[in-house]
Amino acid sequence: MSLSAKVFLGLGSFAMLLAVAMGAFGAHALKKTLTAELMAIYETAVHYHFYHALGLLVIGVLASRLPDTTLLRGSGILMAAGLLLFSGSLYALSLSGIRWLGAITPIGGIAFLLAWLLLLIAVIRTD
Repeated sequence: MSLSAKVFLGLGSFAMLLAVAMGAFGAHALKKTLTAELMAIYETAVHYHFYHALGLLVIGVLASRLPDTTLLRGSGILMAAGLLLFSGSLYALSLSGIRWLGAITPIGGIAFLLAWLLLLIAVIRTD
């Protein structure tokens, strides 16, 4: 198995572990402490966390099957960065109430979009 495959499968597995933990934490510990608006923000963070942790796993599987390319590695790096910036900023905003943290969220969203675009290009260019 290539190093890229191991890295992205490991990151994806760890991200899934955290997504489950954050979801459970929100459902059990925060449900009665956050406002409805902040809980909705927290839940959005959890949903995108799950989707993109699965994306990292997909990239890891593809990295074990496809040639190791800059496009595929770039996709994984952007997916991980998007997770930190998008879900991380929403988690922080919902737990702290500090609104300016929401300004970071779109940067993570752009990282997600670019990650999926690079993955699409990597797959199209594969023989």
